[in-house]
Amino acid sequence: MQVKNGMISIFYRQNGKIVVTQSVTDLTKLIVDDVVWIDLLSPEGEEKRAAEAFLGTEIQSRAQAEEIESSSRYFETDTAIFANTNFLTPGADEYMMQAVSFTIVRNSLTTLRDVPLRSFTELQRRMMVNPGQYSTGYSVFASILDQRVDLDADMIELLSKEISQYAKRINQQEDINEDLLLDINQLQENSMIVRENVVDKQRLISNLMKSNKCPREFNQHLTVLLQDISSLINHTNFCFERLEYLQDTVVGLINLDQNKIMKIFTLVSLLLMPPTLVASFYGMNVRLPMIGADEPNASPWNWVIIVGIMILLFVGVLLIFKKRKML
Repeated sequence: MQVKNGMISIFYRQNGKIVVTQSVTDLTKLIVDDVVWIDLLSPEGEEKRAAEAFLGTEIQSRAQAEEIESSSRYFETDTAIFANTNFLTPGADEYMMQAVSFTIVRNSLTTLRDVPLRSFTELQRRMMVNPGQYSTGYSVFASILDQRVDLDADMIELLSKEISQYAKRINQQEDINEDLLLDINQLQENSMIVRENVVDKQRLISNLMKSNKCPREFNQHLTVLLQDISSLINHTNFCFERLEYLQDTVVGLINLDQNKIMKIFTLVSLLLMPPTLVASFYGMNVRLPMIGADEPNASPWNWVIIVGIMILLFVGVLLIFKKRKML
């Protein structure tokens, strides 16, 4: 059965199966222990209030979730667990953060989000195929986190491949310019966003494992998730360090190109300086060697001799630079 992306989706157990409904009125016929998951996707006020009345607690809005400090994104009351985290969605050039709120009352999970998310869609399909694996809201919560960690791993892998492509371009010295430097800077920003998102999941799972409300049988699953997240954090750190290396390399290559240009300009200026001095000397309005006293151009070979002197000076300076390995 394919679940539609409705405003509210209610998953509950009935005769050993998972049944889904998108009718708010069905909540009045159900009890909390039978409901496994209530998924609110951009809910209207009536749907959100109906879910809150069914659970007997307030569900945080997205604005409330975004205003919470990172250290307070997980908290508990006597009857419920509240957790808030961000899910990354890839954009054209950068990643976007989508806030998701989780509320667990007894064994029922309620999620609140504003956009469709792949991890939620995949889980809804799995619940219809294997209902026995999702007996409580905790199992659904753990599966959502598991799906999210897998997607984060895929995003980090794509980021790593993109970094490898830029490294190849740099090694082949293709289009080494400021635009390439800006692209690498954007990859660094994406890498930091991914790492921040993964660390947020790590903090959430750690807090959940400390809770007395969380069933102990999920600790092993959550421990494996923490190990996977730790590996992802190490991978993102490596990606960021690699990007810093590429950035330093690009800056170095750009500086080398600029130094070569300045070296050429300096060399040309130095090579032309002696001939320019000779030309300036013979441009003076005074009596000079090889110039007749009465006739300005007494000999037709005078200019040849002067040009020859200029060429000899040019070659002499060039040889001196080569001998001292300045070229």
